[in-house]
Amino acid sequence: METIVIAAAVIILAVIYFIKKISHRGQAKSMLTIAHRGASGYAPENTLASFDKAMDMKADFIEIDLQLSKDGKLMVIHDDSVERTTNGKGNVRDLTRRELQALDAGSWFDPVFAGERIPTFDEVLDRYPQKCGLLIELKSPALYPGIEQKVYDALAGRGLIENREPKIIVQSFDTNSMKLFHDIAPTVPIGVLVKFTPKGISNAQLEEFKKYANYVNPNKRLVTKKLISRIHAHDMKIIPYTIRDRRSANAFLQLDLDGITTDFPDYIKPAKA
Repeated sequence: METIVIAAAVIILAVIYFIKKISHRGQAKSMLTIAHRGASGYAPENTLASFDKAMDMKADFIEIDLQLSKDGKLMVIHDDSVERTTNGKGNVRDLTRRELQALDAGSWFDPVFAGERIPTFDEVLDRYPQKCGLLIELKSPALYPGIEQKVYDALAGRGLIENREPKIIVQSFDTNSMKLFHDIAPTVPIGVLVKFTPKGISNAQLEEFKKYANYVNPNKRLVTKKLISRIHAHDMKIIPYTIRDRRSANAFLQLDLDGITTDFPDYIKPAKA
């Protein structure tokens, strides 16, 4: 009888361990789907068409990139120049909002998107925060002294600083910019983007990041189970970038990530259902 009881106890403990292990691995049901520049695998990046497509696909967040126009307007565009994603020429900072919004930001992707414009940050804030979270990346902030305050003012003007819903995260590769933004808006979650390097991310870097950041968002090539554990051990979260194929999406869904940034939100969302 005693042997049976012991065996039963061992089986119960094994089942509990297995359930916890499966639950821990990937935690896919709670993993955030971040639409990279919108659903940019299906529509021209950083346009309303791309953001709307991400909403159709039930993305949890849309990721957007910010630059400043010549007349000081926050514009949603990834590159410092307009050549790659519009029919125009020149740097964003040398063109006014009116000039930037006169450009065709859709035809390069597919003629069906002809006439899509470069959105302003104000347009995005008026349209999406009640529908999803915003992961806001400051691109080349060193080119635009004061951009951190401008982003804060735009968010605060809509009550998005005090109100924790909808969710806002601000990120950049520029750690000085993120330290400054944290000083300006200490309640807004901060993400540090990390490019691929063979050396990886050291504990010393993580200790420094945690002084002002809530997220460490590395290039997908840096992601290992050990790195994920180390970031979590430093009380931060991890959302790697950028997943563009189903095989990688399926593999990353098995990891203990807090979110995945992807051009194809439907690669992540169906697996979470």
